[in-house]
Parts: sequence; structure tokens; C-alpha cells
Amino acid sequence: MAFTPLHDRVLVRRVQSDEKTKGGLIIPDSAKEKPAEGEIVSVGAGARKDSGELIAPSVKSGDRVLFGKWSGTEVTVDGEELLIMKESDILGIIA
Repeated sequence: MAFTPLHDRVLVRRVQSDEKTKGGLIIPDSAKEKPAEGEIVSVGAGARKDSGELIAPSVKSGDRVLFGKWSGTEVTVDGEELLIMKESDILGIIA
């Protein structure tokens, strides 16, 4: 199933965090925080100004981004857990 977000929303796939600390300790699943880093899967057409003019999104599919810890809504698309969020919830693009 193809999923295209509407307006200024983006679909994000979380990237998996390391399972070990820098010191070599293994982190159990119960102690892990959900990563606040992800890859853009798809992007909506953009927001609209009051005049009706379209504001193009600043991100594109494939961009790696940082977002807030509580950003987005978890959705399942084709059996994969993804996040859908407003573009304004994205803090920045990782180069």
C-alpha cells in the first residue's frame, strides 16, 4: 500500500539505535529510549498560506532528520511501524 501524507505532514521511519554503550555494555530493550532520529519516507505537498499559495516542504524523501521525543503519531503501514508528523515537528536535517 502506498501512503502519501497530506499538506505539511511527513512520514518518518525511525533509525535503530545502538544496542551497546561506548563502554561495551548491552542495553536491554526495556531501558532503551525510542530514537529521535529518522529517515523521511514520504512528504506531503506542503502547507498553504492564507492567500492559498503553496509553501513547498523543506525536506524530501531520503533525508535523515532529528525530531522531538514526543513528536508524531505512530502508524503501521505495510506491517512497518512509522511516524507521521507535521514538518514543523522536525528539528533539523542531518547532513
